Amino acid sequence: MKARLIVLLIALISLFATAVVSAQESLSEALVSADWLEQNLEDPQVRVIEVSVIPGVFERGHIPGAVNFVWHTDFVDTVSRDIVSLERFTELAQAAGINSDTTVVIYGDNNNWFAAWGAWIFNLYGFENVHLLDGGRVKWEADGRPLSTDAAAYEPGNVTFAEANADLRALLPEVLAVVEGEVPGTLVDIRGPAEYNGEIFAPEGVQELSVRAGHIPGAVNVPWGQNVREDGTFKSVEELRALYAGLGIDGSTPLVTYCRIGERAALTWFVLHELLGYDAALYDGSWTEYGNSVGVPIENPAGTVWGGQ
Repeated sequence: MKARLIVLLIALISLFATAVVSAQESLSEALVSADWLEQNLEDPQVRVIEVSVIPGVFERGHIPGAVNFVWHTDFVDTVSRDIVSLERFTELAQAAGINSDTTVVIYGDNNNWFAAWGAWIFNLYGFENVHLLDGGRVKWEADGRPLSTDAAAYEPGNVTFAEANADLRALLPEVLAVVEGEVPGTLVDIRGPAEYNGEIFAPEGVQELSVRAGHIPGAVNVPWGQNVREDGTFKSVEELRALYAGLGIDGSTPLVTYCRIGERAALTWFVLHELLGYDAALYDGSWTEYGNSVGVPIENPAGTVWGGQ
């Protein structure tokens, strides 16, 4: 009897260890550490892309060999207020020397918000060998790792992409279908509580606004900052799974993330889809589209009304 108990205990320990390793592996598949990247900067199969929002930060110094993608122009269509077209994205990626077998590593400032948007675009167009640098630019600099002001130039790559995967992107009609209970799903609002409750229309100093404050009906508020540690690196898979499970989000229903213009929500999309493996889409129209749309319902606990001043 005692021998059987020992065998059972060993089996349980082995099962637990396997689960932990599996979770760690799933985390490492979507992320690369600063140590790994520094060791692989000379690898011609690795292409590093910076996606930052602060003007001039790339030019003042970037990870050696990195190519600069400008979020406001390279990842979006500025005329139609849409994502970058397949044709334009192919041009940009090939000009950066990306081939079909290239390992792409993206990083940026602002806790990788805009870098996560870049990772979403690559995934959206069917390129899955893309990773975020855990901790982004802030941790790379804090660690005292090398920066360069040299402009990298590469031979044109041969990468091609597929049509956009509609499963990874939510549009306004699909969001409304969730709101009205026509399809199953959970909306995840990743803005701060003041935005979510309608106390403010947007963080101070930003220009993209909605004429209504509040949030999409039924949305669960999980501020983006709860996904990361103080140094900007992501929390462990176990911590993240527990965080969302505590709010009733366990991956059993499709998820849609949103914020104000989509960039912060891209980080949470990355967590839910890439790190936790949940069925998640990004609503890139986010609150600036939803809150400005005529005839759609909102929830505004604070009761704030736009005053035009």
